[in-house]
Parts: sequence; structure tokens; C-alpha cells
Amino acid sequence: MANKSKLGWYLLFTVPLLIIFTIVVIIPFLIGIYYAFFDWDGIAANPMEFVGLDNFVTLLQDDRFLQSAWLTVLFTLLSVITVNVVGLAFALLVTSKLRTANLTRTMLFMPYLIGGLILGYIWQFVFLDVFAFFGEVTGLDAVFFNWLLDEQFALFALVTVFTWQMAGYVMIVYIAGIQGIPGEVIEASKIDGASSWQRLTRVTFPLLMPAFTISLFLTLSYGFKIYDVNLSLTGGGPANATELFAMNIYNEIFGYGNYGYGQAKAIVFFIIIAAITLTQVYITKKREVEM
Repeated sequence: MANKSKLGWYLLFTVPLLIIFTIVVIIPFLIGIYYAFFDWDGIAANPMEFVGLDNFVTLLQDDRFLQSAWLTVLFTLLSVITVNVVGLAFALLVTSKLRTANLTRTMLFMPYLIGGLILGYIWQFVFLDVFAFFGEVTGLDAVFFNWLLDEQFALFALVTVFTWQMAGYVMIVYIAGIQGIPGEVIEASKIDGASSWQRLTRVTFPLLMPAFTISLFLTLSYGFKIYDVNLSLTGGGPANATELFAMNIYNEIFGYGNYGYGQAKAIVFFIIIAAITLTQVYITKKREVEM
């Protein structure tokens, strides 16, 4: 009877979630795959023309899509490095003997709580007015200017904002990892005469591999999927210099009315993200150390 009762409670809480997940995610995903093989503008009254794999062949010759793919890969690589380096530095700071550790932790996490659209508009002001002010005061006009109007610096502006948003969130993951390291392991390394740098690189980092796995997965997936900050900060400009994957797909479907072609892009987008993130998880999982 006890097992039947547990099974009943399990079904009560999981079945509704599975139904919602199927309706909201699985079914639309399968319908999207179906549409990817048609030439259609997304209007129900208009006919759908079956084109087979033509949409997938066309996107391989689409210079704008290929540029978007390269920009997304570059943005994600830069973001993964900056977010994890800054997030780990924050975690090491707030887990040290810092009197204001709790306040600092809260302040560093707060940017993650701000919506991406609002965040983009806030940083528009920073790049437009604050940077211009610093440029005038310091005379460093080559550094402090409106990055959003420069095709080369606009992508770095996106990386900066994404790092500012995500570093605090990744910090929490690393804090949990650091606090999970047994104290006796650190003490043993001190007794053995290990320096602070040696303890960090040969003890702390190897034992933080589970946190690295999670953080890299989050930053990789979020970086590839970024849209809201991209929309509000640069809108894909200037001259499409920051039109990343998600925005390119959105514009293709809702801007140009190429619903089938846009769905083909979305399928390729999904496959790329899945392949990269699963590979990353596999590689980092192998390097995890048993405690």
C-alpha cells in the first residue's frame, strides 16, 4: 500500500508537468521540423509548397546566415571565457575572509535579476552618455566612445553586457562548489607546504570540476540562445554586425515571412547547440574528481 501511495503522489506531481512540457515544447518542436520542409509564409490561408531539403541547402549558401553563425560562435566563445573568469573571481572573493561578503554577494547577483530587455536599454545609456563623458574627461576617446555605432566594438559591447548579467549567476554555482570542498583537504595542503596559488590550481580547481561543468553548460547554452539583450542593445546593428543566431531566425520568420526557411534555420540552430553543449558536458564530466 505504501508503494502504491508513493506512486500515486509521484504521478500527481509529474504527469501534469509532462503534459504541459509535451504541449509547450515537444509538439511545437515536431511541428517546426515538419514546416522546415515546406515553402510557406506562415499565413494559414496561403498554400504550403513541399520543397524537401531545399531550405537546408539554401541556408548553407546564405551569406547573412553564415555571418550570423560566425558572430554567434565568436560571441559565445568570448562570453564563456569572460563570464566564467569573472564569476569564479567573484566566488573566490566572497568566500574569502571578507567582512561584507553577504552584501557583496547580493550586489553581484542583482544584475541577473534584471530582465534582458531592460538591461539592454540601461547599457545603451552607459555606452552613449557615460562612455562619452569618460572619454572627454580622461582624453581616452579611442576607448571610451559609443561602441554600439562601431561594427567591430558592437559585438564586444554585447559580450560586456552579457558578462555583467551572467557573472553573478555563475558566481553562485562556483560558491556552492567551493563550499562543498572538504576543509580537511585544504588544511592538508597547507600542512604539506602548498602555496596559495598551488592550493588554488592543484586542489581547488580539480575539485571544482562539477561546478565548471554546470557553469560552462549554462554559459554556452545561454550564449548561443541570446536574443533579448541583442534586441534591446544593438537590434542587430550596425549593418548586421551583431545579428546573432536567434535574431536572424526571428527576422527570417517574422520580418521576411519565410516561415519554412526560418524553421529550417531553427532546426540547424538546435542541432549545433545540442552537439556543442553535450560534447562540453562529456569532456568536463570525464575530468571531475571524486571527493
